[in-house]
Amino acid sequence: MAMSQKYPFTWNLIGDIELGRPNLGKYTRLEMYRLMQFTFRDILEKQYGTQAADEIFYAAGKMAGTAFYNQFITKTSDANDFIRQAQSALKEMSIGILRIEKADLEQGQFVLTVAEDLDCSGLPDLGYEICVYDEGFIAALLESHFNRQFTVREIDCWCTGGRTCRFDARVTT
Repeated sequence: MAMSQKYPFTWNLIGDIELGRPNLGKYTRLEMYRLMQFTFRDILEKQYGTQAADEIFYAAGKMAGTAFYNQFITKTSDANDFIRQAQSALKEMSIGILRIEKADLEQGQFVLTVAEDLDCSGLPDLGYEICVYDEGFIAALLESHFNRQFTVREIDCWCTGGRTCRFDARVTT
């Protein structure tokens, strides 16, 4: 039996920001984004466990990455153009600075970094990676462009002592 949803995602939920926030505008402080993100994560972990919370964050990242791609990236057959568009959009929206360290288009393997990451840059060294949402987001961007399924895993994180987040992306076989 399918559950009905009260809030299925659409861009309408973003609203008319100029109308709704004529004085404060479209920007808020990073602390408020992280407050929302990490309180959601805390509640999800307490109620469902860390693995389930990670799965939910990855799935939410994939949903967001697909929506982001459809809204802000112009479909192109050129991989370099796709990367340039993604880099520009992510930087313009202050999400992070995307760099490609390794790209094997034939094999469907990438190593990429996101510097000044929205989720973790500046956090203390926790000894583990935390950018599960970003993993899903990046997977969706790649899947949307290449029309192939990807698995993305963070391999370096600000929270493990790195000063950039590094992701390994591979076509799922």
